[in-house]
Amino acid sequence: MDASEVAACWEANAETWTRHARAGYDRYRDGINTPAFLVNLPEVAGLNGLDIGCGEGFNTRKLAELGAAMTGIDIAPTFIRHAQEAEAVQPLGIAYMAGDGMALPFADASFDFATAFMSLMDMPEQHRVLAEALRVLKPGGFLQFSILHPCFSPPYRKVLRESDGTVRAVEVGGYFGAVQGDIETWRFGAAPADEKAKVEPFRVPRFHRTLSDWINLIIATGFSIEHMHEPTVDEATAEAVPDLADLRVTPLFLHLRVRKAV
Repeated sequence: MDASEVAACWEANAETWTRHARAGYDRYRDGINTPAFLVNLPEVAGLNGLDIGCGEGFNTRKLAELGAAMTGIDIAPTFIRHAQEAEAVQPLGIAYMAGDGMALPFADASFDFATAFMSLMDMPEQHRVLAEALRVLKPGGFLQFSILHPCFSPPYRKVLRESDGTVRAVEVGGYFGAVQGDIETWRFGAAPADEKAKVEPFRVPRFHRTLSDWINLIIATGFSIEHMHEPTVDEATAEAVPDLADLRVTPLFLHLRVRKAV
């Protein structure tokens, strides 16, 4: 699957994705993934940042609220339109543009840092994305990104529950299988049934890599690994939001921060 096909999938997803995420149906993002990402983010106030695969701009706005001067880029024009509309309503000084993370339209050494919230694993040539991120970062700049955990969210993943609904285990498979654009179809689980019935499921291309694949790509690009994090939730959160209880058993996400040499 090439970049144009990936772009077509995300453009088709973008309208419903934006509406459902803004309605609070993306509980993994709101309940754990973004908060954990920001807790582990270095100080960005006063820095010039790039959000790669910014979607409708939710996380880009979070970074701007921390004091960063942000630019957001996404391959889906509908996401960019929604992000620009949100910027018009509440200006934070964010510049959004449609573009490909594998061919960033910026000069060398343009940014102090870059982020990629759950976007790199959806791009067909991750080595090109990493190389482009390295290119546009200033010496000493960092890239922090989150992905589905390669070990605990491979092509097959199933949460196993007891009869009372508590999570017993997470079953995984296909870790070593090469996946280059297989389409997964799904909806946000928290969306009401009548809302789900109104829309087509998301079609999301998967480009699964093993953990060693990711680490080797990072090293080969020239980044140094600075920090890793596997978000979980406490017992109280798991009880209050049962959709997140599987994170008490295995991580669903992997966060990494890598840095360009000075």
